[in-house]
Amino acid sequence: MLVDEVVITVRSGRGGNGIVSFRREKFVPKGGPAGGDGGKGGDVILQADTQLATLIDFTYQSRYAAENGLPGQSSQKTGRAGADCLIKVPAGTRVYDDATGELLADLSAPGTKLVVARGGRGGRGNVHFATPSRQAPEIAEGGEPEQERRLRLELRLLADVGVIGFPNVGKSTLISVVSAARPKIADYPFTTLAPNLGVVSLPGLGRSFVIADMPGLIVGAHEGAGLGDRFLKHISRTRLLIHMLDAAALEGRDPVQDFHAINRELALFGEGLSDLPQIIALNKTDLPEGREAALVATKTLAEQGYDCYPISAATRAGVDELMEAVWARVAESVEPQEEAVQPEVIIAAVPAEQPLSIEQTETGAFRVRGTDAERAAATAYVQSREGLARFRERLKRLGVLTALKEAGAAEGDTVVIGKREFDYVDDEQEPVAPRRRTARQRKHARHDRQE
Repeated sequence: MLVDEVVITVRSGRGGNGIVSFRREKFVPKGGPAGGDGGKGGDVILQADTQLATLIDFTYQSRYAAENGLPGQSSQKTGRAGADCLIKVPAGTRVYDDATGELLADLSAPGTKLVVARGGRGGRGNVHFATPSRQAPEIAEGGEPEQERRLRLELRLLADVGVIGFPNVGKSTLISVVSAARPKIADYPFTTLAPNLGVVSLPGLGRSFVIADMPGLIVGAHEGAGLGDRFLKHISRTRLLIHMLDAAALEGRDPVQDFHAINRELALFGEGLSDLPQIIALNKTDLPEGREAALVATKTLAEQGYDCYPISAATRAGVDELMEAVWARVAESVEPQEEAVQPEVIIAAVPAEQPLSIEQTETGAFRVRGTDAERAAATAYVQSREGLARFRERLKRLGVLTALKEAGAAEGDTVVIGKREFDYVDDEQEPVAPRRRTARQRKHARHDRQE
């Protein structure tokens, strides 16, 4: 079963926390800070794989997460980085941000990688906060938070040639006789409900190409009639179109009118479909009425500049000539590659920075939103007075405390930032971290103790 569009949720790994630690070796009576850094969180990476042909696996599993980084250790040891989460998708997959609709990347080249969620940076240990005036800092950083986003994956088949036409004109029959594909074939419209891929091999070295029959298009397909909009997108990657017409007019339609009706749908859908070159295959010429109609249609369409080939997919009459003409056109459109190209690694655009905002919840708490504020809360070290003072200073610089006051926050109100929750304390009443005293202040302090 072809599944060509899914929505998944991915989450990168959180960075590991830095730690507060001091040297404890023997014969080192005054060991300095030695807290190690946290490890980086794992990334979430999508990779194009030619061995996959459908997105069906994502209907069974839709959530993916990378590993968190581990916390730092004593003796300045950095925590282990979290493992990346590698997700393989079929080559030809387009990746969109589901929230904004932005196209992040088109993974059409095999092996191409797309980093869709970056792991959080590991927090710094207290060894980074030592200064001449603060030789025993009780400050560290928490790891940066993970990134989570919803992605829409849209598969567009990679085929050299696409076979288009109204339902029941013989597209699936043609695929079955020129390749090893075995699509469902029956004498009623919309027998084919998903594109079928096949490989056509012609006599001679390297003379092969991929062909796909597109489920029957009808008038209004660009607006979704007959699920046409789901199938039209697959045509965009082909190099050439075989436009099949029912020369025998068994469905009561005129083949020339059918030709122009389908081309109108291609033009209305857009994405350059109407610019793709076409070869016309007038099918069912094994029937008496088909032979006569094919002559008339061939003359009309040839005058408009199209190459026409009367064929019978059922008896293979004219099919070899059609395939030779198709191969010649495909070979002309293939650009020679002088050397192998290394798979590309793409870094997806990160979600836009969220500005600072404050809202009051139903319980009366004040929820603070904003990328910078939430990052500050996630990386804050709140296990010491120094860490709390540093966190509060960051909130003050970011304008969070002023915004809370303007929003009506009062002493003791609950404030929520990210995953942290604490009581609001008025800025003027909040004690600050003790400062380093001058020599004169230390002298007076000793004198007071002696008395």
